[in-house]
Amino acid sequence: MTAVWTMRVAGRRERAGLARNAARRFATRTQGPGASPVQTLGKARRPGNVAPASSFAAAATKAHAVANPTLRLDTMNEHLRKMEYAVRGEVPIAAGKIQKELSQGSKKYPFDKVLLCNIGNPQAVGTPPITFYRQVLALVDSPSLLAPEHRENLSKLFTEAEIERAEELVANMPGGSGAYTDSQGTELVRKNVAQFIEDRDGYPCDPDNIFLTNGASSGIQMLLTALIADPSHAILTPVPQYPIYSALIALFNGQAEGYYLDESKQWALTTEELNRTYEDSVAKGNEPRAMVLINPGNPTGSVLSYDDLCNVVRFCYKNKLVLLADEVYQENIYTEDRPFISVKSVVEDLGLPIELASFHSTSKGFIGECGRRGGYMELCNFDEDVHAQIVKLASSGLCSNTDGQVMTDLMVRPPAPGPSRDAFFNERDAILGSMQKKALMMERFLNDIPGVSCQPLSGAMYAFPSIELPAEFVENARREGKAPDTAYALSLLRNTGICAVPGSGFNQVDGTFHLRLTILPDEESLENAMHRFREHHLELTKQN
Repeated sequence: MTAVWTMRVAGRRERAGLARNAARRFATRTQGPGASPVQTLGKARRPGNVAPASSFAAAATKAHAVANPTLRLDTMNEHLRKMEYAVRGEVPIAAGKIQKELSQGSKKYPFDKVLLCNIGNPQAVGTPPITFYRQVLALVDSPSLLAPEHRENLSKLFTEAEIERAEELVANMPGGSGAYTDSQGTELVRKNVAQFIEDRDGYPCDPDNIFLTNGASSGIQMLLTALIADPSHAILTPVPQYPIYSALIALFNGQAEGYYLDESKQWALTTEELNRTYEDSVAKGNEPRAMVLINPGNPTGSVLSYDDLCNVVRFCYKNKLVLLADEVYQENIYTEDRPFISVKSVVEDLGLPIELASFHSTSKGFIGECGRRGGYMELCNFDEDVHAQIVKLASSGLCSNTDGQVMTDLMVRPPAPGPSRDAFFNERDAILGSMQKKALMMERFLNDIPGVSCQPLSGAMYAFPSIELPAEFVENARREGKAPDTAYALSLLRNTGICAVPGSGFNQVDGTFHLRLTILPDEESLENAMHRFREHHLELTKQN
């Protein structure tokens, strides 16, 4: 014990000595050779007391960083500077500041809390977690609870289905959930994902083609990393689109070529528009390499038909494009006439072996476990050598987080028949039923506001209404250097507490203005918000 204490004291003395030396060097640089740390920083301490050596070291470090930083805006990666991500951009940042003011007792706003409609983060706005998922996660993260001597007490808190699932997962995760797994993810989970895809589509799925990922985002990043090898390489992206694509393409120094969805036809996707985008890209000297498809649509809330998907697959086959299918909202379907159809099933139906990467996530659907960062990517028809390189890329991150892998297993495998299964489906149906009700309510409210129009919300978690803005408001916003719909979203936030994302953050047809709103807050809060939205819009248009 004495030896340990002596080592600790010696360590503290060594650190204090290093700090004093750093402070002396700082004093010499700033005040000349004769200056002492106390003279240099005397104003920062009480008379008669010497500030701790750690304070001098911190001040020296800070002063050095401010005086001559190596990494500055003009020396950092210019592609990172160009990257934008609107769902956490200017309006949400302003919302965070307002919420902080409110929490500190501010009374200057006509509301007492900010309603976050800017991001698909269900549990942050009250969506409850699924009990079966959390129970299994608890046991997997605390496997000692599964020991035989605890079994009698355990059965009082957990169902047999929860215990059995946890035991199976623990047995197949050597080292437990705190250890690294295979780079592509735990084999058992990948096999279960493959079985889920087979059951969904009716076609075989190879577990070796499954990558477990930190949400869909890390899988998307891996594919774009592999695809963009030259500044002329172009990725066809929908307009409007989820901004992770344009952000990452900018970061990797590629070209985002937008194909426009037709708002007048419920955000339809046409072959004519795809051909136009492809030809325009080639005419500019670019090389289109891939196409992004988001279905159900984010931010549009649209769902593509089987014929639409057939046209996309044929287009990619004709032009030798890799297809990136973002299908994270496949559980979020609100109308019977537009069911979800996977791109893989269409590829197999048509017998056109395009290179296809499909993404799914535990953050969406009825699950909403965004913080777990669970998801998967399936690669179909990729060259074996390229597949090996993507495995290498996954290996550089060691593995996706294991709680996310467990969540992915839970997503693709409902509980076995019994009490857990009944409770699971009751909870699932309640969440999805509420989302459907809120989607229809928001669509109706928005279309009842003069100057606002919203296409049918068939799926996903969002509305993307078109907003007519007075010419004077538009001119004033542009004079202030803001996109008009950003100015509108800021006005909406400050006057109603509703945090929405301006359509300019998702791209849109020039001369049109939109907002993206989530349908996730509870029904009462969302309905009240729609009334405030209406009042704000009518007042703003009357004033302008």
